Amino acid sequence: MTFLRLLSQTKLYWGLIAIFLIGVLSSPVTSSGRNIFLSSGNLLDVLRQVSTTGLVATGMTAVILTGGIDLSVGSMMAICSVVCAMLLTVPGETPAVFLGIPAVGLASLLVGAVVVRFVFLNIEKARGGEANVRDVHLDRMRGTLLPAVGGILLCALVLSFLLPQVQTKFGVLGVLLVAPAVGLLFGTINGAIIVVGRLQPFIVTLAMMVTALGIARLTAGQNNAVLPVYTGTNATADFDVLRQLVFGIVPMPGIFFIVAIILYSVVLRFTPFGRYVYAIGGNEEAARLSGINAGRVKIITYAISGLLAGIAAVLYVAQYRQGKPDAGAGLELDAIAAVVIGGTSLMGGRGSLAGTFCGVLIFGLLSNILQLHNINSNLQLVLKGVIIIGTVLVQERNAHDVLAHLRLTSRRPAQSETAAEERPSRETLSLTMGGKEE
Repeated sequence: MTFLRLLSQTKLYWGLIAIFLIGVLSSPVTSSGRNIFLSSGNLLDVLRQVSTTGLVATGMTAVILTGGIDLSVGSMMAICSVVCAMLLTVPGETPAVFLGIPAVGLASLLVGAVVVRFVFLNIEKARGGEANVRDVHLDRMRGTLLPAVGGILLCALVLSFLLPQVQTKFGVLGVLLVAPAVGLLFGTINGAIIVVGRLQPFIVTLAMMVTALGIARLTAGQNNAVLPVYTGTNATADFDVLRQLVFGIVPMPGIFFIVAIILYSVVLRFTPFGRYVYAIGGNEEAARLSGINAGRVKIITYAISGLLAGIAAVLYVAQYRQGKPDAGAGLELDAIAAVVIGGTSLMGGRGSLAGTFCGVLIFGLLSNILQLHNINSNLQLVLKGVIIIGTVLVQERNAHDVLAHLRLTSRRPAQSETAAEERPSRETLSLTMGGKEE
């Protein structure tokens, strides 16, 4: 029984191992007999390709854990890619500047204030020995004025770094500040509308998906379906650092993905915020009654989802050397599929980022195996859909019920015939009772 329980708890990892073994055993080989799937170049390409989806899936996991959904991450990545490409290649006052600079200003103001207030809360908690930060009350100076000053100082520092780049072209650090700030802004708007308007996340994020797509096209311009980025010519050569191998081993996008998922895993596992996320997904009403500010937690999860979509957009521009309004088409579906394959329940309250990491790798390895065998792209979509359904049935523990139902259905006709043969007719009963029927 203990072995079966352990097997059930680790079934996701066994699935990842099974996919990997299938790739090894079915891989084509080179003329020298070398396994193509196991080559370092192929495995690094898999990590590079899944990094964009992985970053988006990392943010999506926390959103789904709260019982929500975010359909707008693909469009948010698209608009951030347009902003990134335009800042890199077009000097002067552009639509990307008018959208990005206010976004990064607001984000730095908010982040500075939150960090200063968080520091004072923990100092007061350490002095008083309270078990919960919510029990700590700050005076007006430490609770409002000093956080506001901290936010203003951080905002001024960031803008003093970015504004001189407007008349030239933005560098790597500049776009890494502005593009994620744009995603953070759109994600915060999503969360605020959901919480304040008390609307379904599906409807709000669907509307944001369409809105962000329109804004991306307006920002790019009517005649700019693609904004090319050629490092060393129309953009800084330093931007190539975001597509290189770190120490000649790991691609830079993979570093961003791994660091993001580790940090967010620590937050969800070891901080009160993480416990609040799971509590809200398990039972939001009970979480509210226990004193958790469910609205604020949900806004933060959507904001972080947008932030990670913005980082993914910068890596997309670095990898494909372009920004375009439809860069993230279908990305939200891949991210949701990876999260669900990783064992996170769409009902909320159950799942982990370790599972999402495995889900992203399973999706990436599966795509790689199909490509190595030159499987038709349309057939690849069909196979992926079937695998998603099968995986969800296993994760939700409904596969046993389905098989039991099929077995019961197949036995039912035979049982009916046997019952009919065994059931005595009215005439037989009549003769048995003396030849008369009352």
